[in-house]
Amino acid sequence: MKLKFTLENLTCAHCAMKIEERINQENDVINAAFNFATKILTLELENPDNNIVDRLQKIVDSIEDGVTVKINTEKQEHIHSKHCHYNEDERQHKHEHFHCHEQCNCEDCCIEHNHEQLQKNNQKNNQKNNQKNNQKDIIEIAVSIILFGLGILFNILNLGNILSTILVGICMGLSALLSGHKVFISGFKSLKKIRFDENSLMTIAVIAAFCLGEFFEASVVALLFRIGDIFEEKAVERSRKDIESLANIRPDKANLIIDGKIIEKNANDIKIGSKIFVKPYERIAIDGIIIEGTSTLDTSAITGESLPIDAEVGVNVMSGMINGSGSITVETTETCESSAASRILKMVEEASAKKSNAERFISKFASIYTPIVIACAVLLAIIPPLFNLGTFKDFIIRGLTFLVASCPCAIVISVPLSFYSGIGLASKNGILIKGGKYIENLAKADIVAFDKTGTLTEGKMSVTNIKPYAKMTKNDILALAGGAEKNSSHPIAIAIKNACSEIQTPEFTDYREQAGFGVTAMYNGKKISCGSYKMFKDKNLEQGIIYVAINDEICGEISVQDTIRNDTAETIKNLKKTGIKKLVMLTGDSENVAKNIANKCDITEYRASVLPDEKAAILKSLNGKSTVFVGDGINDAPVLATADCGIAMGLGSEAAIESADAVLVNSKLSSLVKAIKISKKTLSTIKLNIILALGVKLLILILAGFGLAGMWLAVLGDTGMAVICVLISARLLKIKV
Repeated sequence: MKLKFTLENLTCAHCAMKIEERINQENDVINAAFNFATKILTLELENPDNNIVDRLQKIVDSIEDGVTVKINTEKQEHIHSKHCHYNEDERQHKHEHFHCHEQCNCEDCCIEHNHEQLQKNNQKNNQKNNQKNNQKDIIEIAVSIILFGLGILFNILNLGNILSTILVGICMGLSALLSGHKVFISGFKSLKKIRFDENSLMTIAVIAAFCLGEFFEASVVALLFRIGDIFEEKAVERSRKDIESLANIRPDKANLIIDGKIIEKNANDIKIGSKIFVKPYERIAIDGIIIEGTSTLDTSAITGESLPIDAEVGVNVMSGMINGSGSITVETTETCESSAASRILKMVEEASAKKSNAERFISKFASIYTPIVIACAVLLAIIPPLFNLGTFKDFIIRGLTFLVASCPCAIVISVPLSFYSGIGLASKNGILIKGGKYIENLAKADIVAFDKTGTLTEGKMSVTNIKPYAKMTKNDILALAGGAEKNSSHPIAIAIKNACSEIQTPEFTDYREQAGFGVTAMYNGKKISCGSYKMFKDKNLEQGIIYVAINDEICGEISVQDTIRNDTAETIKNLKKTGIKKLVMLTGDSENVAKNIANKCDITEYRASVLPDEKAAILKSLNGKSTVFVGDGINDAPVLATADCGIAMGLGSEAAIESADAVLVNSKLSSLVKAIKISKKTLSTIKLNIILALGVKLLILILAGFGLAGMWLAVLGDTGMAVICVLISARLLKIKV
C-alpha cells in the first residue's frame, strides 16, 4: 500500500535526507521517498497500521524539531483485507483509518475524502502563521541589529575596561540570543543525542567564541546565520511555489449535466459516460470526447505545444487542456483519477523515488564530509599550539570557523532541487521523466534505438506507387484493388481504400479474405485477387509489394508504405548534433522496407524482421555508455524496460507507459531532442552548484586554517552559497528549450 504524507515546516535539506534514510530502516517500509521540493513523503508499506502517523512523527522529532507529519488528503489506496474486518463477537464493523475524516463504505470498501473546507481553513491558518512568523523574524532581527550596534558603540566609547567589557558582552550576548535562539534550542537537542548538524555546530561555535571573549565574532555569526537562514528558506519556498504551479493543471470541480441542469460536482465523483459542460477559458477536468459545440483548445499544459488546436464534435480532449472562447459539452471516457492530468501529476510526483547517482553520491558525501571536517577542526584547534605555532585561543577560533563551514547544506539542497526543477521543465514541454536517474541516463546517452511503426513513422499506411501492366492504367489497378478490399479492415486495405477516395470502384461479389495472404472477389465472372507474393505461385515476386490479378494473371502492383513523420529527418539530424554516436532502427518489417525507411531517415544502422522479444537482446548487444529506446506499442514494453532510458510515444499503451522511464506526451519525435537538452542542462546546473559550493567552502577552510577568515565569513559561505545554489536550481524552470 502506498501512502503520502506532508512534512510541514521542514526546511533543512540535510535533515530531510536523514529522515528518509531513517524511515527506510523501518521493518514494514518497502520504500520511503521524500520530495524536498513538494514536502511530500511517499511510503510503500507492507503492513500499514493506524499508528503510522505517530510512528513517523517520532522519527521526525528525533531528527528535526518543529516538523509536523500530516497525512496527504488525496485519495489513498484502500485494501479490504487489511483495513476493514467484521468482528463477530461485537457484531459491528471495525475500521482502521489513517485519518479522522475518512469514511468507509463497506459494500465496496472504498475510502472517500471530503477535506475541501478543512484544506481551505488550513491554508488560511498557514498564511496567518507565515505572516506572524515573518513579522516576528523582522522584529527580532531589527532588535538584534540595534543591540549589536550598541555593543559596537560601547566598545568605541571605552567606558573603562571592566564596564565596557560587561556592556559589550551584554549587548552582544542579547543580540546573539535573540537572533539565534531557535538555532540554540535545536542545537542543544541535537547535542543531547550526540548528533552533529548545522544547528549543533553553530551552537558550539557561538558559545565557544563567547567563552574566549570574542563577543563581536559570536554575535555577528548568530545574526548572519539567522538572516542567511531566512533568505535560504525564502529561496526554497519560492522554488517550491514555482514547482507547485506546474501542478495546477487538474481542476477539482466539473460542471456535470444531469437532466438538462448543470451542477458543479467534485471531479473525483464523476463516472465514465457522464456529460460535462466546459465553459469558455475553463480547464477540462476529465478526458472525453466532444459531443456538442466548437472551440479551440490550449494544450500547452499537457503537450507543451504553444499553438491552440481546433475543437469540434468528435475530437478527443484531455484533462488539463484549457477551453477557448466557445462552450463545449464533453462525454467522459475516463475517470478523474485515470485522466491525462492525474496520470501526469502522479508520474511527476513519484519521480523523486527514482534517485540518481548524483543524489546517492551526495547522501554518502554528506555522511563522510561532516565528520572529517569536525575531526580537522579539533586537530586544528589542538595540534598547532602544542608545537608553539600559535596560541590555543587563536587556533580554537580557527577550529570553530572550520565547524561553521562544515555543513554541506548548499549541495544537499541544490542537487535534488535541480533534478526536480529539470523534471518540472520537461513536463512544461510535454515530456514526463520519471526520476533523476533517467535524467542522468539521457544526458550521457550515446546510442538511441527506435521502433519503426508509430515512432519514426506515423503508423498509418499509404499508397506510394502504382505500376500497371499491359494496357491497364493506374486508376484501373487502383479501382480493382479498392473494390476487392472493400470489406477488409487490414491497415494495407485501409490505405488502398483511402487512395480510391476520388475514383469510382466497381461492385464485386463473393468477397473472401485469407489472413497473411490477401483478398479475392468476383467481378463479371472473373476472379479478382489482391495480395502479397504469398498469394501467387510465382516465386520471383518481391516482398512488400501488393499484387493485383485477374484470373490469377498479375495485371499490376501497388506499393504501400508507412508514412514517415514530418519531424523524423530533422530529429535524427539534431540528435547527432547533441552527441549521439549511434542511431539504430529495430523493426519487424522486411529487409527492403527497413532499408528504404532507414535511408529516408538518414539512419545508417537497422535490424529487420526482428521479433518483439528479440529487441531487448539486440539493445543489450549495442554496448553503449547509455542506451535509449523510443517506442510506442505494447510489444515494446520489454525493450523499454531493458534500456537505460526507455521512452514511450504519447499517453497511449498502458503497458508501454508503465515500462517506460520517460513519456513524450505530444507524440512528437522532436521532443526527444528537447528531453536530451533539458537533461544535459540539468546535469550542468548540478555540476555548477557542486563546484561553486565545494570551491567556496574549500577556499574558506584554507583561509581559516591560516587565520585569514573569521567565523562570519564561514557563515556567509554556508548560507550564502545555499541561497545562490537554490536560485540557480530554480532558474531551470524558466529556461526556454
